[in-house]
Amino acid sequence: MTKQTPEQLGVCSWSMLPQSAEDMARIMAELGLKKLQLGLVPHRDDAGIVDGVPEALAKVGARVVSGMFGTIGEDYTTMETIKVTGGIVPDEHWEANQEVARGAAARARRFGLSAVMFHAGFLPHDRSSAEFKKLAGRIEVVAGICADQGLDMMFETGQEAADDLGTFFDHMEGLGVTNLGVNFDPANMILYDMGDPIAALRKLLPRVKSIHIKDAVRTTVPGEWGADVPVGEGQVDWHAFIEVLVNGDYTGDMHIEREAGDDRMGDVKQAIDVITKVMSEVV
Repeated sequence: MTKQTPEQLGVCSWSMLPQSAEDMARIMAELGLKKLQLGLVPHRDDAGIVDGVPEALAKVGARVVSGMFGTIGEDYTTMETIKVTGGIVPDEHWEANQEVARGAAARARRFGLSAVMFHAGFLPHDRSSAEFKKLAGRIEVVAGICADQGLDMMFETGQEAADDLGTFFDHMEGLGVTNLGVNFDPANMILYDMGDPIAALRKLLPRVKSIHIKDAVRTTVPGEWGADVPVGEGQVDWHAFIEVLVNGDYTGDMHIEREAGDDRMGDVKQAIDVITKVMSEVV
């Protein structure tokens, strides 16, 4: 067993919407956190500020430990729109998204990172389908782009059930793609209504290299979004979550992600307090 500690906590840069590298450093100092997961490209509301960030963070005793990139054309209006526009699924953006991946991987290497994360898109269930083979081929290309820079590529959870993701990993490893891992987000399992996050974590833990700390409430209307809420106010059982990590000897980072609400600083501070308390109670 490995006790989980507050030193594993960090925050996602895009959660705080910094206006400059210096602003990001100020935010980190106010939060008292030492680890940052950096948005490597502009995406949605995030300007994608990267230049000067490592140097600014060093002045407050913090550092960039991992990166994430978003893809072109994603539309989160409804579950159906993100299903057809998410990740590297859309044909019309495939060439451009390869360039996005190349740029993100190059920045990650320049910053001395070991991994980058992204949403690949909804995985087709039928392994014999043309859609499955096409997406698998595209993921192999992006994994190769990352491997060329000495990076692992992490799938963000949520858009598929744990069993489906595990099966997909087995398929990719059978193709010789070995630099894959999971960035586990328990709230996404709830937001997308893709099963119990605790059960999913148990199944996927051997592949989990990074975690997002985020909370949510499941929808009561099938096909509609759940609600993104502050940590401790949703349906993630944080005691059970941390217990799985303890029993599974998890040693990776946990980055707080908040993409909603009008007080993100306050919500991130609440997340720090909630998770720190749970960590102290789970031995």
